[in-house]
Amino acid sequence: MTRSARRTRRMLQVSGLGTAALLTLSACGSSDSGSSSDTSDSSAKKLSGTVNVFAAASLTESFTTLGKRFEKEHPGTKVTFNFGGSDTLAAGITGGAPADVFAAASPKTMKIVTDQGDASGEPTTFVRNRLEIATVPGNPDKVASLKDLTGAGLKVVLCDKTVPCGAAVRTALDAAGLKLTPVSYEQDVKSALTKVELKEADAAVVYRTDVRAAGDKVEGVDFPEAADAINDYPIALLKDAPHTEAAKAFIALVRSAEGQKVLTAAGFLKP
Repeated sequence: MTRSARRTRRMLQVSGLGTAALLTLSACGSSDSGSSSDTSDSSAKKLSGTVNVFAAASLTESFTTLGKRFEKEHPGTKVTFNFGGSDTLAAGITGGAPADVFAAASPKTMKIVTDQGDASGEPTTFVRNRLEIATVPGNPDKVASLKDLTGAGLKVVLCDKTVPCGAAVRTALDAAGLKLTPVSYEQDVKSALTKVELKEADAAVVYRTDVRAAGDKVEGVDFPEAADAINDYPIALLKDAPHTEAAKAFIALVRSAEGQKVLTAAGFLKP
């Protein structure tokens, strides 16, 4: 059963919709089919409905800010988020989970969705991200390089190899010619960082944006091999999105100068 068919079944199961509501949905669908990708057109239209965004965990703070800004600029809309590991989110989308927008932390995880035909149009890279070492405040173990993480007795956590953060760490380790066995692999970058924040680990390799978001709960250590493992972040409108125009407008905000200002302030790199 295709994702579209699964969604149709769920929609047919919804009860209590009156004729007026159905006519409204039909009108929205007609508007969506003839919509333009021009940002000003999307902004000029009266938008409504909930935009359901599946986004990489590292986008939590930035997208939450942009979601609130979007709702303020477009009264009558709501933006809901499902943050997590990009691979898990992609699996949910291809499995039929209702979503309008997918923002992944790597082209590889976005490809899972596009290969299944669940994206509408080509994904666009909107930011990039770079790795950084996060240590407990004060950096008591004097970690100054990626090599220092291989020291005996140091408790290091990494993102799971299946998520973009974990794949980027493997690339950086290969570039440095190092092997590192962590005490645990975490399902997303926020989980890895939390281990350090709770002092359950001495260090983690995460994104620079997550180190910045953690404030004084951790200390960041840059390392040169991170330049060999920069991740591109693509965003895409999903096929059969229930609120296409609102979803397009949210993507336009993310890609706009206003959206880029929020993202670069969080430590993301311009595409």
